[in-house]
Amino acid sequence: MNAALEQLQKVLELEQARGYQDSAVMGGLDRFLPRWVTRAEAGLEPSFLEQGLHYFHLATPGYARMASEERRRWLTGVLRWLAQPNGHPEADATSLGLKVKPTRSKVGFPPGASLDSRVIVAPGIDVRLASRLKRLGVATLRDMLYLLPRRYIDYSQVKPVAQLEVGEEQTIVASVWSAGYKVLGRGLRGSEAVLGDETGNVRAVWYNNPYMAKLLAPNTWVALSGKVSLFRGQKVFQSPDYELDIPSEPIHTRRLVPVYPLTEGLYARTMRRLMKVTVDYWTPRVEDFLPGEVRERVGLSPLSPALAQAHYPDSLAQGEEGRHRLAFDELFLLQLGLLSRKREWREGQASPPLVGGDEGLGRFLASLPFSLTTAQERCWREIREDLGQPKPMGRLLQGEVGSGKTVLAAAGLVLCAAAGFQGALMVPTEVLADQHFRTLSRLLALASVKVENGDDTAVFTLPGSLTLRMSLLKGSQGSKAREEALKQIAQGEVGLVVGTHALIQGAVEFQSLGLVVVDEQHRFGVMQRQALRQKAEASAHLLAMTATPIPRTLALTFYGDMDLSLIDQLPPGRKPVKTLMLGPQDRRRAHELLRQQVAAGYQAFVLCPLIEGSEAIQARAATEEYEHLRQVVFPDLRLGLLHGRLSGAEKEEVMLRFSQGDLDILVATPVVEVGVDVPGASAILIEGAERFGLAQLHQLRGRVGRGGQPGYCILMAEEPSPEARERLSVLERVHDGLALAEEDLRLRGPGDFLGTRQSGLPQLRLARLSDVALLEMARREAQQVFQRDPTLQAPEHQALGRELARVWSSGITEA
Repeated sequence: MNAALEQLQKVLELEQARGYQDSAVMGGLDRFLPRWVTRAEAGLEPSFLEQGLHYFHLATPGYARMASEERRRWLTGVLRWLAQPNGHPEADATSLGLKVKPTRSKVGFPPGASLDSRVIVAPGIDVRLASRLKRLGVATLRDMLYLLPRRYIDYSQVKPVAQLEVGEEQTIVASVWSAGYKVLGRGLRGSEAVLGDETGNVRAVWYNNPYMAKLLAPNTWVALSGKVSLFRGQKVFQSPDYELDIPSEPIHTRRLVPVYPLTEGLYARTMRRLMKVTVDYWTPRVEDFLPGEVRERVGLSPLSPALAQAHYPDSLAQGEEGRHRLAFDELFLLQLGLLSRKREWREGQASPPLVGGDEGLGRFLASLPFSLTTAQERCWREIREDLGQPKPMGRLLQGEVGSGKTVLAAAGLVLCAAAGFQGALMVPTEVLADQHFRTLSRLLALASVKVENGDDTAVFTLPGSLTLRMSLLKGSQGSKAREEALKQIAQGEVGLVVGTHALIQGAVEFQSLGLVVVDEQHRFGVMQRQALRQKAEASAHLLAMTATPIPRTLALTFYGDMDLSLIDQLPPGRKPVKTLMLGPQDRRRAHELLRQQVAAGYQAFVLCPLIEGSEAIQARAATEEYEHLRQVVFPDLRLGLLHGRLSGAEKEEVMLRFSQGDLDILVATPVVEVGVDVPGASAILIEGAERFGLAQLHQLRGRVGRGGQPGYCILMAEEPSPEARERLSVLERVHDGLALAEEDLRLRGPGDFLGTRQSGLPQLRLARLSDVALLEMARREAQQVFQRDPTLQAPEHQALGRELARVWSSGITEA
């Protein structure tokens, strides 16, 4: 008998001997039994354990509430079940007067069940299993149907015993000669069976599993699938999958067997059995929402066979064909939803045309201490044309660090003020808010005939009788200053507000908001951007900016509801930052380079490693590095420390000292916004560089060498894998941000570009964003359908409309 069953038997026999007083174990049986079930699951055949759960309510018996006679009957039934595992527990339970749980149909689902029903309605799924499935993200039958295998094991090749090969996955159909539970060597016990066909015999062993010895009766025919190993010169199956009675439609053997995601307490055989019932029942009943003309044009399978083959394929090619259809569906619905959102944005609401004020805008552009690049001029024409329309602009301005995005945003905000409306610039951190406030102040002052500066506010008088008051709004402000700023914003006295998330709080009210600019926009969720736009009476124009180089594939996917403007040209004189990958043994060399740069009159960053965990852990690691550098490595230099646990005022003070040249080296954590602009910085040392993506590293190195001096980036890799070494070596030789982004997409996948904050889109379960051909095909087909029937009201598109609404309402996540 299994050790867990022996333990249960001893506890119940003791309880019987003590007269059913619920005193055999500390806390009583109601406390003991659920824990016993959890521990026993790994070593028991699921169907055997299910008998106990079904007929005797082992996990929740309610023993403490039973009368003495009821306890006796229940306990007698369980002991009889333990003593006769091949008996008839239903008859035993019924004869003892126990209440047996109603038995669900083994093949059917209850009337009225739909794909949106909870998984608990499925045959064989109880509360316990439902909770485990939930850990896999499976809450409904639809979730279950779309939980696809990670891979398949090829058990389709059935071989005679004599042709079995060591080390390969293979299948036999054989008769059981003998089976028993015994010591298998090294003190390990398990079930051992000898099986054979007309060509020979082979052993099979299952460690710590006495159930198999009882299950495999002599002369029973069984299919075994698994990997064959060699033990003392004999071929042996170790813990193979099996099927008795050789079913006509196999699940576990003699086919391509699906390998599903699992979680603690949920085993592969149980999962395959549950999935087979679900797939067989629901795939013929799913509605194929994809228009027939689309399916035929791109050569896709109908939905029902695609789903069936994706789970239990007849061949690898058919399985891949099914997965291809499902991946197309995800990308097609994503693109169609983005097109619908863009249409609603543009046509469903009006925005104020921002026109006029040419004198003030012209003076602003003419006063700039540099000429716009050709790329900047092209992007500005696109932005200005959009701002002059009575429908809201939704444009993403993409450009590398230092390419001149802020200048174009400033021009748009000046145009907005000249047209008589307010503008808002939202950034993710207070450090960036302070920096943008200073940068805009400097740019506006160049064009102004009069400037008045105050605390967190400035007033600029530009030609053309344009007076522009700018205020800074952030969470760390004092209440008095904040209340005054809110009052002036609400009354329309402030024409331009620079702030953090504080801008979208309920207390902030604008009199006439016309333009919203969002910097490092991937750090904000869709709903946060919308919340700021909706503070306008009419819908405000939106200009989103990012320095993250985004491959075209991802831009089409994640920003398909926006128009794109790309600044693909750096200002004249900017030189590539020389990049060098070093190991820990070269740290002294890296520190010497920083010292040389400081001696030459420049400044340097030291970026601490990216550590998974809380902000407190990051701050502690940065503090330790700072103290080491300050006391041991650079005791003669001026060092500063910046991390996410500092208050807003502390961060502002450190950044101000660094930007003014009062600090030589700034030690910072990755939480510090990469948008910080310090023209005097010429070198950056990035510790733990292998933990960052190429796009992140490229942004970081773009923060040095911005004052015309040569820039240096040192990538310090602690223990890089061969793959990480390959990635970092790319950074040494490639300086084009988009080329790096494409390479990072190929090497690491899409997650590193947009991070956990990118949201507002349905989750993709199967589609790979690196599959450019499939993504572009889905986008092309979505555009064709949308151009013909944007509301999806045509009879042939109504099923598609229902599916689109469901996916975009239930599959959207928001940070």
